[in-house]
Amino acid sequence: MSDHGIVTEAGVVVFRRVLPGPIERVWAYLTEADKRGTWLASGEMDLRVGGKAELFFDHQTLTPHKETIPEKYEGLEKGHVNHGRITRVDPPYRLSFLWDSPEPTGSEVSFELAEQGPDVLLVLTHRRLKDQAEMCSVASGWHTHLGILVDKLNGRVPQPFWATHAVVERDYEKRI
Repeated sequence: MSDHGIVTEAGVVVFRRVLPGPIERVWAYLTEADKRGTWLASGEMDLRVGGKAELFFDHQTLTPHKETIPEKYEGLEKGHVNHGRITRVDPPYRLSFLWDSPEPTGSEVSFELAEQGPDVLLVLTHRRLKDQAEMCSVASGWHTHLGILVDKLNGRVPQPFWATHAVVERDYEKRI
C-alpha cells in the first residue's frame, strides 16, 4: 500500500493507512480534540449530523521539532481555524464533515474505519476539490498529517511537519 493519496476522479483524493488498533482508539484520535490535536488539529466536534466541526490548526505543536514556517504558509504562524459541519457520523466506523465551509457545496472529508485483526484500515477521502492547486495542497497536507498519526499511534517521534510537507508537496505537484 502506497502512502501517497490516489486521485480516483476529478476533485477526489483518497488515502489508505493501516493503523494499530483497536478501532475505538483510532476513533478517539479522529473525534476527541486532545487526541486529534496531537496529529491534525484540536477543536470542538459536535458528533451529530449538522453539528459543528471546528478544527484549530497549530502545526508548530504537532512534532517536537522546531522549524521555520515556509514563506508560502507564514499566514498560519499563529494557527488557523477551519469551520465545518458534520455530514455523517457512525461511531466508530464513519465520520464525514464539510471542510472549512458550513455550505453543502464545499469540499468534504470522510474517514472510514474497518477492523483488520488487531489493526484498523483508515480510508480518508477528500472530495469536491475545485482544481489541481487545491488537490495538491490538500494531498500534501493529509499525507503529512497522516504520517504524524501513524507515528503517534505506533509510539514513534514524528518527522518534522514543515520539512516533510515541503517534500511531499513537490511530489504531489508532479503527480496530480
